[in-house]
Amino acid sequence: MRIRCGVLCSLRQNSNTQFRNLAIEAKDPDFTQVAMEVSKITRMRPRWEQTILSDYPSFDFSDPRFFHELLKHQNNAFLSLRFFTWVSSNSGFSPDSISCNVLFDSLLEAKACKSAKMFLKLTGFTPEPASLGCYFRCLFENGLVEEAMDVFAKLKSDRVCLSTETWNLALVCCLRIKRTDLFWQLYQEMIECGVSGDVKTVEYLIHAFCDENQISKAYELVRQVLEDGLAPKNASFNKLVSGFSKEKNYERVSELLHMMIATNSNPDVYTYQEVINGLCKNRKVLEGFRVFNDLKNRGYAPDRVMYTTIIHGLCTGGWIGEARKLWFEMIRKGYLPNEYTYNSMIHGFCRVGEFGKGRELYKEMCDKGFGDNVVSYNIMIVLLCSEGSVSEADQMFKEMAKKGIIPDLSTYNCLIKGFCKEGKIEESIELLNQLMSRGVEKSSSSYTPLIKKLCQVGDMNAAKMLLDEMIKAGLEPRIDTLDAFAIGYCDVGDVDEGMEWLVEMLRNKLKPRKQTFLRLIGSFTRRDRLNDSLLVVDYMLRTGYILQKDMLRFLVHNLCQGNSNFVETYLEILERS
Repeated sequence: MRIRCGVLCSLRQNSNTQFRNLAIEAKDPDFTQVAMEVSKITRMRPRWEQTILSDYPSFDFSDPRFFHELLKHQNNAFLSLRFFTWVSSNSGFSPDSISCNVLFDSLLEAKACKSAKMFLKLTGFTPEPASLGCYFRCLFENGLVEEAMDVFAKLKSDRVCLSTETWNLALVCCLRIKRTDLFWQLYQEMIECGVSGDVKTVEYLIHAFCDENQISKAYELVRQVLEDGLAPKNASFNKLVSGFSKEKNYERVSELLHMMIATNSNPDVYTYQEVINGLCKNRKVLEGFRVFNDLKNRGYAPDRVMYTTIIHGLCTGGWIGEARKLWFEMIRKGYLPNEYTYNSMIHGFCRVGEFGKGRELYKEMCDKGFGDNVVSYNIMIVLLCSEGSVSEADQMFKEMAKKGIIPDLSTYNCLIKGFCKEGKIEESIELLNQLMSRGVEKSSSSYTPLIKKLCQVGDMNAAKMLLDEMIKAGLEPRIDTLDAFAIGYCDVGDVDEGMEWLVEMLRNKLKPRKQTFLRLIGSFTRRDRLNDSLLVVDYMLRTGYILQKDMLRFLVHNLCQGNSNFVETYLEILERS
């Protein structure tokens, strides 16, 4: 038979009553006086365990009645547990269930979940159902999910009814640790127990759907609960706004904003933060900027996060002038830039080629105590490599190691690209080897600059070995990597091998760059292999490219020179181009 929640409260009250009755029985003056003295000793004396027996040579600390009295006067769960551990190490002490339950409950009230867990292991006693429910909550609050699920299995087998508040706590803890699998398992158990939940439960369901990218299901749930008269808090609407913004479903975003207004859950600055963030991430920066300005005109006060979001969007889009205006506006309103704002502006200056201003801002950022993180270093390394100051970028890379800042994939990829740009192949190879030895997850961008550079200098064997290594690592070569092989083989005189690479790309439905076609056409034509040239021209036109005037003149000169039969072919090329 299922134990109801009211019964649990009754059980706890009975336990407390039993404790008080035993405490009354323990009114022996020796117990009371010694308990008061020992309570003071355990609070004031650091290593009381070494002297307590000599202080009371004839006193029996193993008597359970004394521990009852001590708990009453101690009023500190941790000190009580320490005394319990000490007395348990002495022979003759046998703790009773009431003492264990009282101490266990006091540990839970102190949120000492790990200590409560240790106490259970030490004693092996089984707490009362009400205490188990509290333990279940405590475990979830401390992120000990697996242990909490073990306790849940015990509660379930004892047919214990958990309160809606406890269920909600367990559900939100699952969301915090990104365990939606456990979330749905617990929610199913909750429904089977006959607990329907409340508006908080609905909010957590919305968050769970959004975390699993099931935005449409979350949206339908919101519509349903609104019809039932429930109104989730803004945080749930904001989660949905963020989800639909990522999907570029701005019609749904607009509907949600109207829903919020209709239910008196007026959109707040965080709601519009999600709207603006979604627009900026989807390259609708100017639309996000319009919303931002509209908010200010309607009396909203953007915070530093919103300013940084729109500044980052403008810098990414290349509107550095507008970003600078917002930078100074933000400072005038009392919001000092943080490292993210600085990094956005530095990145913006790099995009438009204003490297000097980027350097100045980086120095200012470091002077204010920011900059000692991998993101800031990466931005500065990109800036230096873009300037051609690769040696200085390498010094910053080595400085990271001295400061204990671990480079990430972007750091390595940027430096490899920078070294390749300057023709420093050995340095690039060394960096790639470092990347592999440190176990950092690689990307095609780690290999591509080096492969392209090797093809450019004619070392096709080394480039091919690197490509094979890249494919073995499970990375898909980029099209420009394959283009580099076709052009590289043409440059070393092996035009047939270059043609093989082109044909292989077309066979795999990849679109080579126009430059690759032109290089092959030129190579075949200079070797008087006009039929092969025309074959490449045919591939090129079928791919969707057209021939420019210079290449047409080049072909006409070679096709018609000493062979009038090619005139008809030339006219066909003109027509198709």
